[in-house]
Amino acid sequence: MSQTAQSAWLDAVKWDANGLVTAIAQDHDTQRIMMVANVNRESLQLTADTGIAHYWSRSRNRLWKKGEESGHLQTVHEVRLDCDGDVVLFIIDQAGGIACHTGRESCFFRRLDGQDWQVVDAVLKDPASIYAAPHGH
Repeated sequence: MSQTAQSAWLDAVKWDANGLVTAIAQDHDTQRIMMVANVNRESLQLTADTGIAHYWSRSRNRLWKKGEESGHLQTVHEVRLDCDGDVVLFIIDQAGGIACHTGRESCFFRRLDGQDWQVVDAVLKDPASIYAAPHGH
């Protein structure tokens, strides 16, 4: 297959001015939204090629394989594109049951209660212990 044919599906994505698009990671079994991040063409292609979620880290300004430091990889079952072409959805299995760098299952652990954000999900594992151990980069 030619390089053009291989990347035609990427051309359907409406990339922003920085070459990024929003990616939502949703748990395959529970349908819970685990996290939201950004992908660029390369990270989306890597995700499709490997079946492991890859993102573009704006803070680190580099490709980021989810779980490269924590060991909490995301195995991708499906990649979907929304109707406007500007959001992708990864249907994933979350290794270790922890997607958030805070040690929680999901990054969406705060709920608006009146005029206050309340933490409603417990820390499952101390982040210091998650990021202290080597995970075979």
